[in-house]
Amino acid sequence: MKRILYIPLLFTIFLSCQGEKEHTAAAIYDKDSVSMMTSFGVNTLISDSGIMKYKIVAEEWEVNTVRHPSRWIFHKGLFMEQFDEKFQIQAFVQCDTAYYFDQNRLWELRGRVRIRTADGLRFASEELFWDQVSHEFYSHMFSKVITPERTMQGTYFRSNENMTRYMVTNSKGSFESADMGIGVEEAPATQGDAPADTAQQPKRTQTVPTKRTMPQQP
Repeated sequence: MKRILYIPLLFTIFLSCQGEKEHTAAAIYDKDSVSMMTSFGVNTLISDSGIMKYKIVAEEWEVNTVRHPSRWIFHKGLFMEQFDEKFQIQAFVQCDTAYYFDQNRLWELRGRVRIRTADGLRFASEELFWDQVSHEFYSHMFSKVITPERTMQGTYFRSNENMTRYMVTNSKGSFESADMGIGVEEAPATQGDAPADTAQQPKRTQTVPTKRTMPQQP
């Protein structure tokens, strides 16, 4: 009789042990994507070779030294002021997303990239790379450059860091005639039309000579 009572008890213990499960949750982020620092409401100055060269304004700034290559990440947009040696504002830079690869000293700007220089040049594209080693800007996407003298647009853009020497290939644009050294071409004048830049001269009437008859002698 005692043996019969032990059987249901052992069966209950067996079922309770079999029903136990380990509850684990998957990692939210991969280890390679965890940022070392995240700052909000950023307004700071960045130095280059001991000289203040940039002012950065951003809603969110992530510094990730674990990913390869390491980078700064600005997911919520970036506004930057670039200074010259006299701490005068040389250019304004703005975009929707930005990455700075600190080991390569390379900026990658994405989404509504806009640049305006102190000389009045305006640049617009959806992509722009800024190589601080070679001191160059370049883009492989459609770009538009507007200056007081000309407007250019094309699918490849390259410029020096100051935006004073640049080229746009696969391009089309409009230029001032004086800037190209070419005069305005005039359409050839047709017969009976006056020249475009001169006043119309009065026409001289021509008389047709008539045959004179001699009087008859009586």
